[in-house]
Amino acid sequence: MSITKEEKQSLISKFKVNDNDTGSAEVQIALLTKRINNLTQHLKINKKDFSTRRGLLMLVGRRRNMLLYLKNKDHSKYESLIKELGIRKVS
Repeated sequence: MSITKEEKQSLISKFKVNDNDTGSAEVQIALLTKRINNLTQHLKINKKDFSTRRGLLMLVGRRRNMLLYLKNKDHSKYESLIKELGIRKVS
């Protein structure tokens, strides 16, 4: 199931840095996390859907790179974002 326009707008408004922000790292990571969660639920039902699994792994890799960028750029934003999204344990 894809992300609806309302869900996408709510995520953008929740994680935006300023009023005109739609593409900051925080917003992109939040959108990728929503897509990853949707695909994970799909794969729990459809265990043999290997093309979706490949797409999921590519999304996870993209999110990982963006998280690494954010961690190097601003560690406090990184920690607050992963805590809010519930991605990892904060060390």
